[in-house]
Amino acid sequence: MRKPLSKSYELVSGLLKNRILFLDGAMGTMIQRYKLQELDFRGEQFKDHRIDLKGNNDLLCLTRPEIITEIHTNYLASGADIIETNTFNANMLSQSDYELEHIVSELNQAAAQVARKAADNFMAQNPDRKCFVAGALGPANKTASISPDVNDPAFRGVTFDKLVRHTMSR
Repeated sequence: MRKPLSKSYELVSGLLKNRILFLDGAMGTMIQRYKLQELDFRGEQFKDHRIDLKGNNDLLCLTRPEIITEIHTNYLASGADIIETNTFNANMLSQSDYELEHIVSELNQAAAQVARKAADNFMAQNPDRKCFVAGALGPANKTASISPDVNDPAFRGVTFDKLVRHTMSR
């Protein structure tokens, strides 16, 4: 028995039959324009974290959600039909650089909520527009396909087994 399609899928499919849908742009580039400091990334929740957090853009969904909301809204106002969650590095392997593997689920949930709220608020102010949210998946910060050491082409920054463990862990 075939699973029924979601209402959003049917709506997007219908729109695609009539026009091109536009996806937002680079979140990281937009975040850089704010010239954020360490305290912006830490917020109250991570004020005592022992490792620097500046550059962990996914964390801003928890510590500075108003910035991420503003970026989403600007993309929608510029014509984007689909905004992506701010989750490019919201995976266990990437968050291990910050010792924040334990908040990966929280990061992904917060990013989805921020994006959904931005889309809903935008549509409430622009009832003629339909806006969608897509989950963003970026590459991990380590690769199993290319050596980070030009002097050792066989070396890998991460093993396949570790990638699987970090992907399958919750």
